Amino acid sequence: MTTGLLLGRYQPFHNGHIEVVKKILEECDLLVITVGSAQDSHTKENPFTGGERLSMISEALADEGVPLHRYIIVPIPDIHNNGLWVAHVKAFCPPFDVVYTRNPLSKRLFDEAGIKVRQQPLYDRHKYSGTKIRERILKGGDWEGLVPKGVARVVKKIGGVERLKSVIGTD
Repeated sequence: MTTGLLLGRYQPFHNGHIEVVKKILEECDLLVITVGSAQDSHTKENPFTGGERLSMISEALADEGVPLHRYIIVPIPDIHNNGLWVAHVKAFCPPFDVVYTRNPLSKRLFDEAGIKVRQQPLYDRHKYSGTKIRERILKGGDWEGLVPKGVARVVKKIGGVERLKSVIGTD
C-alpha cells in the first residue's frame, strides 16, 4: 500500500486542488492531506481557520464521491524552523511513502531527509489560485465557480465572505 502526503494551506480549497487529489489517488492507495499554517486565521492571506479548511476539504471530497478510507486530513501548525520541519510534519502524520509538493523549499527539505518527492500537476494555475480567489471574494466577483460546491457552502455558513472583507482593514 502506497501512502502519499500532499502539502498545502488551502485558503480556500479550490477546483485545482480537487484535480490534484484525484490524480494523486490514481498513484496512491491513501492520501494524507496536510492543512499547513493550521494556527493562522482571520487575515487576508489566511482568512479561514484550520478547522474550517478541514470542513471545506471534507465537504468537497464527499461531493466528489472520494471514499473516506482513501484520505486523511491533518492540520499542521507552523514551527518556523526549516531544520526541524520534516520531523515536525512526520510527528503529526501517519507514515507516508512519497510527498507531493511544488514548493522548492519543501522539496529540498524532504529530499535531504531521504523521502521521495513528486511535483503534483498544476490545473489552470492562472485560474485556480487561492490568492486570486480571495481577491475575487473581496471585489464581489465570481469565486464560487472556482471552488467545489462544498467549499462554497462552508464559506457561506461561516460568514467567510464578510470575514475576509472585514479583516482587510486590520491587516
